[in-house]
Amino acid sequence: MLVAASVAVQADPAPFDLAGPSLEVTVSRGMVTLPISEVPNLAPGDQLWIKAELPVTQSAQYLMVAAFLTGSTNPPPPSWFFRCETWSRQCAQQGLTVTVPPGAQQVLVFLAPRTSGDFSTLVDAVRGRPGAFVRASQDLNQAALDRSRLQAYLSAIHAIDESGQPRLKDVAPLLARSLAIKVNDKCLDRIPELQAPCLMQGEESLILNDGHSTSIVEALSSGTASDLAMEASLTPQLSYGYYSPYIASVLDIARILGSFRTAQFQYIPALATFKGEQLALTLNAPPSFHNPKSVMVVALPAVEEAQLPPLHAVDPKEIYCARKSSLVLPVEGAPLVFSTAYTHGVTLKLMGENGKTIDLPARADAEQGGFVIDTSGLRTASLGNSVHGLLHGYWGFSAYDGPSFMLVNEHAQAWQLTSGEEGALIVGRQDTVHLRADTVACIDDVMLRDPAGKALKAEWKTVTADEVELKLPLQTAQPGSVTLLVKQYGANEPQPVQLQAFSEAGRLDSFTIHAGDPQGLLKGSRLDEVASLLMKGIEFMPGQLSSIQGNDELSMVAQDGHAALVLNVGDTAKAKVTLKDGRVMSLAASVGPPRPSATLIGKSVQPPSSGNSNIQLASPEELPQGATLIFSMRARMPSAFAHDETVQVATADESYSATLSLSNGGITLENARVAVATLDPTKMLGSSAFGPLQFRVVANGVAGDWQPLATLVRLPVLKDLRCPSSLELACKLSGSNLYLVDSVSSDPQFNHPIQVPDGFPGYALPVPRPPGGQIYVRLRDNPSVVNPVELTAVQLPAFPDESAHADARLAAAPAPSPPTVDSGDTQPSAANSPQTSALPPAPPAQSAPAQQQAQEIEPTAAPHDGATGDLVSGDAPKVANTP
Repeated sequence: MLVAASVAVQADPAPFDLAGPSLEVTVSRGMVTLPISEVPNLAPGDQLWIKAELPVTQSAQYLMVAAFLTGSTNPPPPSWFFRCETWSRQCAQQGLTVTVPPGAQQVLVFLAPRTSGDFSTLVDAVRGRPGAFVRASQDLNQAALDRSRLQAYLSAIHAIDESGQPRLKDVAPLLARSLAIKVNDKCLDRIPELQAPCLMQGEESLILNDGHSTSIVEALSSGTASDLAMEASLTPQLSYGYYSPYIASVLDIARILGSFRTAQFQYIPALATFKGEQLALTLNAPPSFHNPKSVMVVALPAVEEAQLPPLHAVDPKEIYCARKSSLVLPVEGAPLVFSTAYTHGVTLKLMGENGKTIDLPARADAEQGGFVIDTSGLRTASLGNSVHGLLHGYWGFSAYDGPSFMLVNEHAQAWQLTSGEEGALIVGRQDTVHLRADTVACIDDVMLRDPAGKALKAEWKTVTADEVELKLPLQTAQPGSVTLLVKQYGANEPQPVQLQAFSEAGRLDSFTIHAGDPQGLLKGSRLDEVASLLMKGIEFMPGQLSSIQGNDELSMVAQDGHAALVLNVGDTAKAKVTLKDGRVMSLAASVGPPRPSATLIGKSVQPPSSGNSNIQLASPEELPQGATLIFSMRARMPSAFAHDETVQVATADESYSATLSLSNGGITLENARVAVATLDPTKMLGSSAFGPLQFRVVANGVAGDWQPLATLVRLPVLKDLRCPSSLELACKLSGSNLYLVDSVSSDPQFNHPIQVPDGFPGYALPVPRPPGGQIYVRLRDNPSVVNPVELTAVQLPAFPDESAHADARLAAAPAPSPPTVDSGDTQPSAANSPQTSALPPAPPAQSAPAQQQAQEIEPTAAPHDGATGDLVSGDAPKVANTP
């Protein structure tokens, strides 16, 4: 027997896919008669009416026997067996009527082929081994209930798939919850065409264990058959575990009844599908009409106390709208409520304002995950703002009170945005806000009317009982007043809610103020829209705004400096930021430790070891590139330098910076309070850095205020200054990197300067003849300072006809015009040379050595008052006849 059981476990159970005959069954209790599909359990004294539905062409004659059992260890008396010869007119037309005797626990119906001694043989078999038939009754009932859940699930999936609507992703989880079916979530990630086939794979393993359906068919049984059945139900080969006993049941029935046969009969299970009064039977083995002939075994509901469904609300705290046209009350916990007709006559009981009870029809719908309520009866009813509802109906013959629900009626409410979202409506995009009221259960629709008066559909979903999330289409709206139109079920007109839409505001990241500072730093974007900031009762107003790579930093200055000084390190608060358009936004604010600071004691410049620019820097604040700056500092906050403190040196825009520390040798401590720093601008800042330099102390990641340090200037190299013998001609200044010169003048007042164009690539340029032999330059990196040039003008010897050449240029010169600069000309032009004479015809050509000596610049005539000539590029100079 154990070997046979082992083989049966390894094999797949035969499916119940063979159509058998049908039975019509009704149950009467007192004055009430119900179809068998609405009866979950029988009781002693119930009257059963059973009739076999056989086709008129039926050739095999069946004996129908109704038998009552009283447990697995107690053989039933012979009087509990009732026969009906289906080939007789009386049985064929009137069927069999029996009464459930006291003490009965199970009811079986047998359909046995007609043969001699058929009735007595069947009675002896059942009385001889009642336990086998008790277990068959249990398993058939359990299998029928589980199959009803599976069939409801598969039918719903198939119907949705056939409709062509992509609803499975929304409906499948509700079906699974209602029917206790395991859904493979990965199926819902597939394309819609493949979702349904995936959801219906492995049908038997879809059914989860359900304690309620098990308790309905639970009865006493013991012995080897029971043990084998339980072992089989737990085997991995059957895909069981926490699933329903359905697979184990169908396998057990075949094994238990298959091992029990006589010379005349063998017993095969018939699985019943309930629909109204009809029991449609399906078989998993073809009947045999040779000895041993097949006897079909059909189970009716057990005789026991009613096991009311443990139905409960999915969310007991949820509030529902009583006048909602498609009101669904979500429930779970009793799958048979959705897969069978055991629960019937269900209504939702409401109490009206006048104390009158209102019953609304209710229908269980697995696809919607609860009871669907017909609210059409409330059109003329009078309800209060809130009302209590109770599901009431019948479970078979027993009255049943289901879960209760809180419902509300439509009424005018005060709608408002959640705190902090008053300025969250931003035009140019879809915006999400949250609307609050006493209850949002009755919202039917929400529309948005933009400032132009156009009505737009708004997406919404309920978040809590008093809050709804709105997605407002503001992509094309303009800033201004907008109106929400909130339509509630049962209301004639929508309720308007006035709001304000704004243009996109900046981003507020943080506000930090350091203890002891009268101002803090606000970080974010578009901070130019900030009007004020309030923190702990202290008002801050905007100061200097800076922006680096799209991130703004705005200095916020306290209006009461003394009040700001009492803020303590570690204080945190919510700061309120008011924008210029009236919006108020909040952000986190904190008080950091005091910022470090140091006082500049002194500084000195060590000139570069090589190279001479011949420019004398007139200001001690100027630091030439290539030089070394040494500066000393005295610690203020804290009062001593820590070993991990650093000093940052940077240009004004912080595009070039360097960090000096004890570890890299940039700082040396004289003592705990005095530090000496060394800066090599070329190495630490690069050759392109220039302009004002600043420094600050950084301690523990906190930086102090910037303080001015020096002005970094890049120096051109001026090599020589040559002047022709004729006073009417300009001098020539030659050198390298002349683009670093801003302008040149022969007087320190710069009354008649020559402006050097941007990016000047030449190596020589004409300059005014210095009356005293001294010229002055302004550097491009610091044009506010006039610096003398340490060059002595070299007087060139005169060449023949030089005076005539100069006089001709003066005679041909046009009227004076404002000075101009042309970096692209290689030969001075009379039209572009202010206060300069035109060139006379060139004198006879000179010897080759003389021409090579003159390959630099052609001097131009200049007035005796020192007027300047044009700049000349050194790339392709004209050859002048000079000695």
